[in-house]
Amino acid sequence: MKKVKRKIKHMGERKERFALTLLISGFVFVINTIALLLAIVIIIVFSKLNIIHVTEEQVRLNDVLWLLSICSLILGFLITTVTSKITMKPVNRMINQLNRLAQGDFKARLHFGKPISSHPAFQEIEKSFNRAAEELEHTEILQSDFINNFSHEFKTPIVSIAGFAKLLRHGNLTEEEKNEYLTVIEEESRRLADMSANILNLTNIENQKVLTDITNFNLSEQIRGAVLLLVDKWTHKNLDIDMELDEFFIEGNEEMLKQVWINLFDNAIKFSEPNGKVSVSITDNEESVCVSVTNHGEEIPKESMKRIFNKFYQVDESRSSEGCGIGLTIVKKVCDLHKGELFVMSENHTTTFTVILPKRQH
Repeated sequence: MKKVKRKIKHMGERKERFALTLLISGFVFVINTIALLLAIVIIIVFSKLNIIHVTEEQVRLNDVLWLLSICSLILGFLITTVTSKITMKPVNRMINQLNRLAQGDFKARLHFGKPISSHPAFQEIEKSFNRAAEELEHTEILQSDFINNFSHEFKTPIVSIAGFAKLLRHGNLTEEEKNEYLTVIEEESRRLADMSANILNLTNIENQKVLTDITNFNLSEQIRGAVLLLVDKWTHKNLDIDMELDEFFIEGNEEMLKQVWINLFDNAIKFSEPNGKVSVSITDNEESVCVSVTNHGEEIPKESMKRIFNKFYQVDESRSSEGCGIGLTIVKKVCDLHKGELFVMSENHTTTFTVILPKRQH
């Protein structure tokens, strides 16, 4: 069904662009026709006024054709010169806005004037350009916010580790204080490691265009392992993990897919209410495997749905200390590399992320 819709959409775009080609061709044809007709009219008028005499006895047909050609060229040049400002106006406007984008001004927007803006092809150009500019502007803002937040978040655990290490070195501490300070150092070190690992993982995945290191492995076992890796987080919130899985096998990059489940579970735990439940289910058919991760808690706002997979984006900035906004980006990139699909549904205080992956990588 999706392929049919894509094909229909593609055919519609081709028709619109073909219509634009016809429009431009028609415009040129009209100019040339007007020039030719004006040349004929001028010759007829001049003949009537006896300024020139075009008769079979005095001028050969060849001369008349040459005269028509020269007059057509001259008039065509004059008309084209006059109308070029009109025809080039939208092109110049687009070039100016592209130059603004190239110079880093992502507030640039393209708007053609009437009547050209009513044509579907120019509407498509406007829409595509403005959407690209908006995404660039938003990404720049997110990246700037990320750098500020990440610098702050990176600095905080370092300061904590240094401070508590200094206290430990001075001594004169009770065993309880030593254990407390060592626990803080351990937690902050883990937090630094997680942030660094996510940044490195995203960089590696973004630079990879072709899926490599494909093996056949037990997907169910991998998911169970990912849940166990986060045991401290979900036990701290006293969450119930509902996970009764049959054994499913899949072809893919095992290390990359491990990052998918870790990030999805981490996200589900983060946005779950204390004493709540996180559910994991797996179903399959002949061609693919479907994994769903569900948590109960805050819903994702509708206006954020399209942006949650964008790099550096965080739905709830108050929880920025619990992540840096790239976990779901990694999930999306890995799914794309595996030719899979990723969906999210959030309503009635329930959020479900669904990953569909092909069983075999051809």
